[in-house]
This record gives sequence, C-alpha cells and structure tokens, in this order.
Amino acid sequence: MFSGTFTALVTPMSNGEIDCDALRELVEWQIAEGITGVVPCGTTGEACTLSDEETALVVRTVVEQTKKRVPVIGGAGSNNTIKAVKLSRIVAEAGADALLHVTPYYNKPNVEGLLAHYRQITEAVDLPVIAYNVPGRTGCDTLPSTVAALAENPRVVAIKEATGSLARGAAVINAVPKDFSVLSGDDFSAMPLVAMGGHGVISVITNIIPKEFGQIMSMTEKGDLKGARALHYKYLRLLELLFEDANPIPVKAAVAMMGYCKNEIRLPLLPLEGALLEEIRAEMTKLGLVK
Repeated sequence: MFSGTFTALVTPMSNGEIDCDALRELVEWQIAEGITGVVPCGTTGEACTLSDEETALVVRTVVEQTKKRVPVIGGAGSNNTIKAVKLSRIVAEAGADALLHVTPYYNKPNVEGLLAHYRQITEAVDLPVIAYNVPGRTGCDTLPSTVAALAENPRVVAIKEATGSLARGAAVINAVPKDFSVLSGDDFSAMPLVAMGGHGVISVITNIIPKEFGQIMSMTEKGDLKGARALHYKYLRLLELLFEDANPIPVKAAVAMMGYCKNEIRLPLLPLEGALLEEIRAEMTKLGLVK
C-alpha cells in the first residue's frame, strides 16, 4: 500500500534543458527532510512539455539520486493509450517503482474505455499503477464506482484523488477495498481526507515544506488534530498563493527563491513575475523559508 507524503517534483530547467544537477540537489533535500517518496514527471513536473528522452532522463536521474531510499512514482500519463503504454515502458526502464497515470484528457472516454485504457497499461508493464483523477484539468471524471472497478485490477493499487471535494473523497474511500490507497491530489483538502481514512498525499507544496506538510499528514493519521490544524493554518496563506496562478508557475518560482532551481518554465506557461511573485516572497520570508 502507498501511504504517506509524496512530492510531485518540479523539473528544474536551465536554458531550455533539464538541469540534472539541480534536480539531484532537490531530491537529496527532499529525502533529508523526511519525505515518503517522490513523483517526477507529473503535472507539477511539466510532463506534457517533456520529450520521451527527457522523461527518461528525469526519472533516471531521480532514481539514481534516491538510491532506493524512497520510492519513485514516475508520471507516464497520456490521453493516447498507445503513448501511455510507451511512456510506461520508458519510465519502467528508467527504474521507477510505480507509475502515475492521469485519466485520458480531451478524449472524454466512457467508463468502458477508461477501464480498457488502464487494462492495456497494466498488461504491458509489470509495475503498480496509481490512477490520477483531476477532472478540472482533464474533462474526465473517474467516479467512485469507476474507481471501485479499477481497484479490481490487481495492478491498479491506488488513486490520486484531486477533485478537492471531501464528499467525493469519502465516497471513494467507502467504495474501494481496504488495501487500495486513496491519496489526496489536492493540498487544501489533504488533511481532512486523511482524517476520513485516506492514506496520504501527492503534494505540490512539499516542494517547499516537505517536513512540515509531512508532519501535518502524520499528526492527522495519529489523531493529533489540534497539532495538525495549527500547522495547516500556519501555511494556509502560502498554499493559497501557490494556486493563484496555474500550477506549477508559482511553486517553481518559490523553489527558485529557495535556490533549488531557476525560475524557468516552458511555454505555454511563463515564469511568475510581478505582484504575486512578491507576495509569495513576502510570505516565505515571514515563514522563515527565505531570507
């Protein structure tokens, strides 16, 4: 079972290329801060702008740096099932421990098509698969009954539930077997989801505060809701600021402020600047994250 706090890693870049040295440094710091695992090549890692060769490079670099100290869940999603299978093989060959697969975006498959998509992936690659439901980005919503059907596939072991709806999260938890992991894909609702029986989070903000957000998850799981709430509200304003523009624009700027990468991002996204950048800097200074 996958449980705990996993970071959806940003992908450091320099002059249009993957900055492997910065990526290694970021991963090493994440491990030192106690993160449960790392997720390269997801939404936060700008996966949709990476070539196949770059995907392999990023995952391989992360795998080499972790040295099996924490699991690596490689993003391999595509709305083209053939491409998703190809990426799965690439990520598996790069050494990932599991695959993250977003629901097919734009195509709007029905339930049967969605199940067939995941079935082809799991038949092609012998790794556990975490499904990723984020209808706000994909236009494809994996309903609780569909998640339950996915859970019948022994290789689909978890879901990253990113609707942000606690009612939906509770319905998913109630619909799946106890050994099927329900991970939050929404930092705002991660704490209450875990309190309701969820198993953890694949997080954006842990690029900046891995130890602290991990403490929120751990406290919640252990029933220390008072302590978890205190930390949750301490970092709430920073969390709000990180989602005032499209992810990963603000979080990449924040990671750059901490010195772990450049504030460089690929089109069609542009690097953060202006008032929001300064608000994030001020809040991070207030929290002692930057000087």
